[in-house]
Amino acid sequence: MATIDRRTILLALASAAARGESGGEWTPLFDGKTLEGWKETDFSDHGTVRVDGGSIILGRGYLTGITWKGDFPKSGYEIRFEAVRMEGSDFFAGITFPVGDSHCTWINGGWGGTIVGLSNLDGYDASENETSTPYEFVKGRWYSFRLLVTAEFIQAWIDNSMVINADIRGRRVDLRFGEIDLNKPLGFAAYSTTAGLRKIEYRRIQAAAK
Repeated sequence: MATIDRRTILLALASAAARGESGGEWTPLFDGKTLEGWKETDFSDHGTVRVDGGSIILGRGYLTGITWKGDFPKSGYEIRFEAVRMEGSDFFAGITFPVGDSHCTWINGGWGGTIVGLSNLDGYDASENETSTPYEFVKGRWYSFRLLVTAEFIQAWIDNSMVINADIRGRRVDLRFGEIDLNKPLGFAAYSTTAGLRKIEYRRIQAAAK
């Protein structure tokens, strides 16, 4: 009988969770009406944050964001949301999230508008490590994002297409230098753009027990 290695099993579990085949109930992190549970991140030269039409609007500034005020899991979770770039040409859906005792940022639309990747892995940011990939984002279009974090892997999807599948075992996971650490433990940020966020929710996944 063929032996199935641990990595294959974990990938199967993670992919099943992302398809909705395992994991707990989804918990909303945004009520569509207020910023309850969130605070405006104290970035320098940030834009205005407001709720409008069922969405959180991150106004254009040097760096504008929101940070979750409550507790959040360190691993074994999945988070999904929708985001749109309304104005500007840089990242509009940066999400900073816990990874064990550290944190990482999933950048979407950075470095001139197209780079997707994780900042940082082993000291290299989303434009430099193996998760870096180009993605054409259409201004004014809403995209769905899904992020899955376990002790072994970080995986991410845009509109149900996998864009990141990073094995982080033995890797140094941390944040890029600068003010992004103000987004800890969980936060969203946009750089020199106006962005919209909606339908933010998370759940624990069965892989947390591994």
